[in-house]
Amino acid sequence: MKKALHYLALVAIALLCVFPFWWTLVTALSTEGNVFAFPPTFWPKAPSLANFAEVFRVIPLWDFFRNSVFIAACTVLWKLIFCSMAAYPLARMHFRGRKLVFGLILATLVLPSEVNFLVNFITVTKLSLVDTYTGVILPNVVTAVAILLLKQAFEEVPQDLIDAARVDGASEWTIFSRIMLPLIAPWLATVGILTAVESWNEYIWPSIVMSKPDEFPLSVGVLYLRGTFGSSTRVVAAGTILTILPTLAAFVFAQRFFMRGMDGAVK
Repeated sequence: MKKALHYLALVAIALLCVFPFWWTLVTALSTEGNVFAFPPTFWPKAPSLANFAEVFRVIPLWDFFRNSVFIAACTVLWKLIFCSMAAYPLARMHFRGRKLVFGLILATLVLPSEVNFLVNFITVTKLSLVDTYTGVILPNVVTAVAILLLKQAFEEVPQDLIDAARVDGASEWTIFSRIMLPLIAPWLATVGILTAVESWNEYIWPSIVMSKPDEFPLSVGVLYLRGTFGSSTRVVAAGTILTILPTLAAFVFAQRFFMRGMDGAVK
């Protein structure tokens, strides 16, 4: 009985999580009926791909898609580089002030990301990075969560392996780049997936930094549908689905790496 209740609770949570996406998909495929009817419709009425075609006709979706891919790829690359280089000394090196640095990194988790917008915008402005992809990417290349995840991964590598490499004459950089990084590859994949999804869905910061429509990422550009189709909720829903699909496909493709990283890279 207890097990049945457990599964029933999981199914209820799953339905609750899936419902917004399913309702959006049904709305995007429907061409008839009241969008905001209650109870909501769970199956499209007069299904058609016309709403999706309208999205492609009105906005340069492929340009927005290309911009998002570029921003997400650069963010993932630089975050893996910088955060792994920050996490390794915190996990495996002993130096004065290490606990203080680690405490300051933990303290940043208390603040919501929106608090940093003003400081980041002033910094980006002073560096003349407004209306550039660098200005969008730079504030997101180092985060406390990524450093903590990679620090934990480095700590799980057996110390005997590192000592053996040092006895063989390996430098600290060789140990880091040729031994440690390959061993924590599942963790790197996990951080990469989380970063890619976060960067792909980011709306507020790119909309603050960017003002040229032809350089907008997909998350910002697709919202032009609200202005163009103020009463066409179905077209907006179609644009939202097209924004979500790439991240869903990427997660399904990389799911096994994500799960391995969450379970631990080194046994």
